[in-house]
Amino acid sequence: MATSGALRIGNSSGFYGDRYSAVREMLDGGPLHVLTGDYLAELTMLILGRQRMKDPQRGYATTFLRQMRDCLALAKDHGVRIVSNAGGLNPAGLATALRELSAELGIDVHVARVEGDDLMLGGWGIAECLRAGADVVVTGRVTDASLVVGPAAAHFGWARDDWDALAGATVAGHVLECGAQATGGNYSFFTEIDARHPGFPVAEIDRDGSSVITKHAGSAGAVTVETVTAQLLYEIGEPRYAGPDVTTRFDTICLEQAGPDRVAVTQVRGEPPPETLKVSLNTLGGYRNQVTFVLCGLDIDAKAALVREQIEAALSARPPREIHWTLARTDHPDAAVEEEASAVLRCIVKDADPATIGRAFSGAAVEIALASYPGFHLTAPPDEASPVGVYSPTARASTLLRRQAPTS
Repeated sequence: MATSGALRIGNSSGFYGDRYSAVREMLDGGPLHVLTGDYLAELTMLILGRQRMKDPQRGYATTFLRQMRDCLALAKDHGVRIVSNAGGLNPAGLATALRELSAELGIDVHVARVEGDDLMLGGWGIAECLRAGADVVVTGRVTDASLVVGPAAAHFGWARDDWDALAGATVAGHVLECGAQATGGNYSFFTEIDARHPGFPVAEIDRDGSSVITKHAGSAGAVTVETVTAQLLYEIGEPRYAGPDVTTRFDTICLEQAGPDRVAVTQVRGEPPPETLKVSLNTLGGYRNQVTFVLCGLDIDAKAALVREQIEAALSARPPREIHWTLARTDHPDAAVEEEASAVLRCIVKDADPATIGRAFSGAAVEIALASYPGFHLTAPPDEASPVGVYSPTARASTLLRRQAPTS
């Protein structure tokens, strides 16, 4: 797969729920060698975990599978390889579903997956799959930039200690990972660009790891030093950006406007990866429920105090483990309409027992409707308790985390 030409990698998803049409937009919009899709985040892993608890065959991003039903033939026709972490907690299940889909559609594609322990990181498993001839590679939880680092390493034949090249690809991957956030989405100076339907970004990566960030011609948004800088600083703490394949020195990055919607990324330096890496754990931490009261007119504080006393009295026989009250004073005097004269009082409860904070809690809020403050009403009807996800970062030895196995 090694070649001396620039590798054009596009992105079509920055999170689970991103623009559905982006896959087709990117495949139709201009030339690409690889199309990536990032579907995973801390909350997503919790959602997929709950799905897999209900059905062991699930645990992957089903949106990606639907997008492939629409666009797999298009990608094959254009010679574009697909690399995505949509496998989530079950890359084997997604790979099987993709093979069944390709057989159903009569499309000859080689699907590979990267297996791990659901905490696996890094780009080398992806690279091995592509070197073996995969048309579609699905992974579980890998670092966001790995979706770009893996294809670049395979394309140029980089070694595992080509620190500067790997660091350059990591920067390109970090710019692409959040999709349209690099092309004007969520941009502070959005009034200066056409931010109505920004196109998704593309990285043109060279053999030395340097790149040009751009987008398909004719797509909206903008690629400027400022929009790229905004994304580069996203979720960055220290100048040394630690990853499983390389530690990237963000204080060496040079950005230069290289033309309309073209930003050159050069001079990136890399160092060996650290001994330990941060991983994210999600566990179930009980249940929660909430009700939101709307307080309108005069005596807002007194109305809030009355409701709080009534609810806590109703729950006193079996109080929840946690109860939190917040009063948002969104009201102001001499308001022209009711909404502008209203404040919002929110009560959130948590407990290990869903029955304690289910209808017993939300029902208590409804029961005082005609026996509380004047103008009583809620923003939504009573509901059952829902599970609470607990996020906790920890550190694992990087040598263990790099034990990936590509599977055809």
